[in-house]
Amino acid sequence: MIALDRRLLLAALPAGLLAPGGVLAAPASGIRVGPSKDFSFTELAARAQKSASQPYQAPQPRASHIIKDIDFDAVQKIKFRADHALWAGGPGPDPVSFFHLNRFSADPVAIHVLENGKAREILYGPDYFDYNASGLDPKSLADLGFSGFRMMDGRTRSTDWLAFQGASYFRSSGEDAQYGASARGIAINTAAPTPEEFPRFSEFWLENDGPLTGIYALLDGPSLTGAYKFDAVKNASGVIMNVHCDLFFRSDIPRLGVAPLTSMYWYGENERPKNADWRPEIHDNDGLALLTGKGERIWRPLIDPPRVMTNSFADTNPRGFGLIQRDRDFADYQDDGAFYNKRPGIWVEPKGDWGPGAVQLVEIPTDDETHDNIVAYWRPDRPARAGGGMSFDYRLYWQNSEPAYPQSIAKALATRLGRGGIPGQNPWPRDKHKFVVDFTGGPLMQMRQRYDVKPVVTASRGRIDNAYVIKVVGTDRWRALFDLQPEGNEPADLRMFLKLGDTTLSETWLYQYFPQS
Repeated sequence: MIALDRRLLLAALPAGLLAPGGVLAAPASGIRVGPSKDFSFTELAARAQKSASQPYQAPQPRASHIIKDIDFDAVQKIKFRADHALWAGGPGPDPVSFFHLNRFSADPVAIHVLENGKAREILYGPDYFDYNASGLDPKSLADLGFSGFRMMDGRTRSTDWLAFQGASYFRSSGEDAQYGASARGIAINTAAPTPEEFPRFSEFWLENDGPLTGIYALLDGPSLTGAYKFDAVKNASGVIMNVHCDLFFRSDIPRLGVAPLTSMYWYGENERPKNADWRPEIHDNDGLALLTGKGERIWRPLIDPPRVMTNSFADTNPRGFGLIQRDRDFADYQDDGAFYNKRPGIWVEPKGDWGPGAVQLVEIPTDDETHDNIVAYWRPDRPARAGGGMSFDYRLYWQNSEPAYPQSIAKALATRLGRGGIPGQNPWPRDKHKFVVDFTGGPLMQMRQRYDVKPVVTASRGRIDNAYVIKVVGTDRWRALFDLQPEGNEPADLRMFLKLGDTTLSETWLYQYFPQS
């Protein structure tokens, strides 16, 4: 269902060109640009709306007989030339380099540079790339175009921090300079009875706006069009991006996903399958975090389900949701290549009132780490009807944890499962399963060991018993334990939070347990 291969690592070298005084130049050994044209976001939105009233025209493939053979290995051998990038002269904006078309991103996109309301297209040529190691003939690639772009770190000029490539996907390396989960412009019919649709950003406009990098984009697909504006800034705590989109519908869309996030989860401490990889855990993110319109904080650990599952968390005017990697200890992964402990979380902060709807979490079974199998998005209750439109504003945080997490509430840090009952109990109750959830932070940090902290646990099916809370000796963690005796073969939805008297100490922990898993 998710058609992107995660092993396609984006390979290119940094560089760029900006003449003194901020005036774009185009010498023979630099970028080439087309004629100047007026540009405004208002005109872009009007163009998208007009396009939505007309039949969709799919992009025409270019040199498909060659592109199909540019796989992961070939991509690594095609190098972007340092003198053909945008804004590499410095000081000023971070340079922008461009991606080559390949098997996984085969449709070209138009890229423009924008200055003072004037846009000029960056004209493609095979001389932007060094093909020597690849064995490809540049003459046969004269009319390809670019597949996307990435923002390079202006300090090192060798690493990037933001990339747009493939359909409407984009991602950032976040706080620890390590790519992981991706965001998307929009999701259409994800895990629905009808096939999923992948609209694509077909054109981009790049603008230097002081500390911000301004990115405008035109989205196009069979069911909708859209005009997007992104403002991105990189700082010590990660990358923050403001997003505005105006959407226009060509046809009815049964399941519209706004601010979608895409990630990978194979297994963690909560479920380690038989015949798994030797590494203790493999995932980009280990949970879905929610901040509801009423202010409740929720943590739902991710799972690798036995079948495709879509869970809806109904809400009105949500205040935030995201896919977060809370476990950031290298020892829990033992991976010095993928560095899953450094993968960023992505937090969505809605701006304005989004009304009623639901955050939906889609979990797709997987048996390896090479494909994204987790999707989260906001699904508005109002229908997406042909001829209509919607607009959304939100902020994305690419960093290690949810922004501004309050000191007044503890968070769940780890979830573990095992056999139920009491150690030494004879006979061992084979129909019970134990859940162990560690909490830390908030009021728990100041508390010594005590035995009147209670777990409030409920289950949609089955029976809960033997529930209690202890402080883990020598740590700042508090551990909640309980047994579940399942009923039937359908999954049980579990809910728990910690309480001291009438005071709530923790966020709400949710879990979906499959009795036969």
